[in-house]
Amino acid sequence: MTHVYVYIRGACSLCSDCARIPSSEPPSTSEKSPATMMPGGLSEAKPATPEVQHIVNQVKPQFESKENRTYGTFKAIVYKTQVVAGTNYFIKVQVSDTDYVHLRVFQSLPHENEGPSLVDFQTGKTRDDPLTYF
Repeated sequence: MTHVYVYIRGACSLCSDCARIPSSEPPSTSEKSPATMMPGGLSEAKPATPEVQHIVNQVKPQFESKENRTYGTFKAIVYKTQVVAGTNYFIKVQVSDTDYVHLRVFQSLPHENEGPSLVDFQTGKTRDDPLTYF
C-alpha cells in the first residue's frame, strides 16, 4: 500500500494557515501520518460531525425552497469532502424515518467570509446509497 503525503506551501497567499508557516521550515506534520485527502480528490466517508450538521442547518432553507416543502427532520449522517478553491461537502441527510437526500454544499475559503451554498442535491436516496460525486 502506498501512502500519499500532501503539503502545499503557499497554496493560498491569503490563508492564515499558509501565512503561519515560515517558508524555511518543513511542515509540522508527522511523516508517518498519510494525508486523508488530496486537493481535488474526494475524501473517504466519515460520520457527520457537529460542524457538518451546522452546515446542513445553514443550507436547509435553500434546499426547502428548491424542493418547495419543509422538513421536520434534517439530520446529517455521513459526509465526504473535496478541496477546491474552498471545500465541497457531499452530505447524506436523513429527512424522514426512511428517506435520505444527498447534498453538495460549497464552503468558500475563510477569508471570503461567505456562508455555505447549496450547489446541488439528489433526492430519493436510502441510508445504504453511497455518497458519490454529483
